[in-house]
Amino acid sequence: MKTNKRAILNLHIAVMMFGLSGVIGQFVEIPSVMVAFGRVACSSVLLLLMIRMKREPLRLKEKKDYVLIIVTGMILAVHWTTFFQSIQVSSVAIGTITFSTFPLFLTFLEPVVFHEKLYKQSVIGAMLLMIGVFITIPEFSIGNQTTVGIIWGMICSLTYAFLTLANRYFSDKYDGKLICFYEQGTAAIVLIPALFLLNVHWRRQDIVGVAFIGFVCTAFAYTLYVDAQKKVKAQTAGLISGMETVYGILYALIFLGEIPTIREVIGGMVILGVALFCSIQKNN
Repeated sequence: MKTNKRAILNLHIAVMMFGLSGVIGQFVEIPSVMVAFGRVACSSVLLLLMIRMKREPLRLKEKKDYVLIIVTGMILAVHWTTFFQSIQVSSVAIGTITFSTFPLFLTFLEPVVFHEKLYKQSVIGAMLLMIGVFITIPEFSIGNQTTVGIIWGMICSLTYAFLTLANRYFSDKYDGKLICFYEQGTAAIVLIPALFLLNVHWRRQDIVGVAFIGFVCTAFAYTLYVDAQKKVKAQTAGLISGMETVYGILYALIFLGEIPTIREVIGGMVILGVALFCSIQKNN
């Protein structure tokens, strides 16, 4: 495949937007579940408009796909809620670093779901990822906010592994925008009860922040990413995707003054290194 410089630039822009969502989430003071709801609600509305403007079909091909994509949407609701919860109780660095451990779960889930062989190097990679997590943990106590953030981040990572497996199945049958619309639309519906269960005062800053995360960091960035991904090698896309954590930490340093600790830097380097290696191996 011939290198497409514009596509590579668009991939970086999209990943930079993905990484920005965690930092924007720190400027809002509403609970993480409300940030997650606003994100999926805004993005699903924009995706629906985009699909209708292009007059693309909304129907799925098989009835069982509706059930699976609804379950996937429910998992997505948990994913985004735990992601923002991890960041809110700890830091952007912790939230994004622990999110990057999803290859750990994929190592053991993917062979089971798709009946594939479990390779020794994948198990070694999973062990190294766990070592990276243990390095990052300051102390094994739920009284430590960083540790709590890591726990939320690991739950977020596990749910993303399930989402990755589901999207692997859907991507062979449907356009990326349609998959994203159904998943995020379902997640929005699942999170609606939070509007009535939580007494939340929405400031203008909260509304603008959540809307920016939903429209720009999710719907627009995802569409840009999917379109650009079709024009570059899968390995290149995987490597650029791994930069999301780096961008997130840099944003946090610039806009929030969050300086990663030595443990976070070392643990993060281990986790990111293994995650990027897994991405290269997977796409070779």
